[in-house]
Amino acid sequence: MTNSQIVMLIAMAVYLLGIVFVGFVLSSQNETMGDFYLGGRKLGPFVSAMSAEASDMSSWLLMGLPGVAYLTGVADAGWTAIGLALGTYLNWLIVAKRLRRYTEKTNSITVPTYFSNRYKDEKGVLTLLGALIIIVFFVPYTASGFAACGKLFGSLFGIDYHLAMVVSAIVIILYTSMGGFLAASLTDFIQSIVMSLALIIILVFGVTQAGGMEAVMENARTLPGYLGFTSTYDAASGAASPYSALTIVSTLAWGLGYFGMPHILLRFMAIQDDHKIKLSRRIASVWVVISMAAAVLIGIVGLGMSEAGAITLLQGSQSETIIVEIAQKLAQNGVLTALIAGIVLSGILASTMSTADSQLLAASSSVSNDILVNVFHLDMDQKNLLRVSRISLLIIAVLGMFFAWDANSSVFQIVSFAWAGFGAAFGPVVLLSLFWRRSNKQGAVAGLLAGGIMVFVWKFAVRPMGGILNIYELLPAFLVAIAVNVIVSLATPAPDREITATFDAVNKMK
Repeated sequence: MTNSQIVMLIAMAVYLLGIVFVGFVLSSQNETMGDFYLGGRKLGPFVSAMSAEASDMSSWLLMGLPGVAYLTGVADAGWTAIGLALGTYLNWLIVAKRLRRYTEKTNSITVPTYFSNRYKDEKGVLTLLGALIIIVFFVPYTASGFAACGKLFGSLFGIDYHLAMVVSAIVIILYTSMGGFLAASLTDFIQSIVMSLALIIILVFGVTQAGGMEAVMENARTLPGYLGFTSTYDAASGAASPYSALTIVSTLAWGLGYFGMPHILLRFMAIQDDHKIKLSRRIASVWVVISMAAAVLIGIVGLGMSEAGAITLLQGSQSETIIVEIAQKLAQNGVLTALIAGIVLSGILASTMSTADSQLLAASSSVSNDILVNVFHLDMDQKNLLRVSRISLLIIAVLGMFFAWDANSSVFQIVSFAWAGFGAAFGPVVLLSLFWRRSNKQGAVAGLLAGGIMVFVWKFAVRPMGGILNIYELLPAFLVAIAVNVIVSLATPAPDREITATFDAVNKMK
């Protein structure tokens, strides 16, 4: 191991120890299930905004998006970023405040229990179904985060993948199980700052190494379709490929996923003052737009660096390591720059951990609070319930490590599929439960099932047919789920007066 690698490793180790320390400090603040899973609804506007976006972006922001831009140009990465930016803004605008109020009114601390409480589902069918959907999609989603950490340490320092993956998972388990939701949220806030620093450092250093911004753009302009929004660059043929209107709509559909992401919706539910949500929305939206624009630009700058001979030309999936390559280049200029490179790499680590911790909490809450307490009515005091919650989190994490054991597993394909699953299963139910007075339990059950099943059907049976059917599974599954929810609600008895009275009371809140 070289001196620069040792310095980078030390910087990352200090960062990891700091995150665990935060979890230890906040562990004493968890006295009830509400504290552990919602932080007692105490999140301020800055922490709620930044932790929501950090838990959303994962390593996709610092690896996937720059990699796509490096390889094919602006169109694919750009339309994806636009869709996600719109989804972020709309989610904060129309869902955040109303969900915060409705979940407090119905005394709900998880998304599945909100569904049951919203529709007076005394048998807990919606809670059980929602919890099972969370487990099905979040266990492999969490595994993808563990795998990303393992691959990062393995590729950088030559550490065994399995050892690196397990150690990273243990760190995430420690601070999340000790500090619960508050630790996850505060560390996500810290990690969003580290991610931002990583983007800025890499962008500035990359531009200087590529010969300046003018040289970067000149190189991009010479590649057919690279800077277009209706075409992409095909590196294999050196020619432009069309980026159709259907593909644009399919890519924009990524934004629909936000309405159903449990780990993001939990941030809305945990906000201390719903009158400050406007400030949170502005913070979140500005950060998302700037960070994704910087990530796309890093891909373009990285290609300019390859053209200038500063780094090697990356091909295929190697393009996702562009920030790692630039960081390693930065580390070669002395101890100080190696330390800065360690901060950059901590940013990649932070982007992965900030998502994995939130997923662990959401998945463990489905086992302990939703299934054991609300469905099977396990009778325990708060101390024992907290113990069960932590054990559930540990079990989910171990399952995640099992799924992540294959070093060749595709991180980003798993993320894409899980994003579609939550967006299609939960998104329509969340929206209709908040804004449609006539929606009922039968419609919500049918909508959850239709959205979740259609994601699998479209992904594995319909989309492989190609042509106009080759669109992201989230879009058709989301539309089908909404249609099924509405049709079944209208075909079955209207909700009773108690349910509509609660809806009206929330609707009248100022």
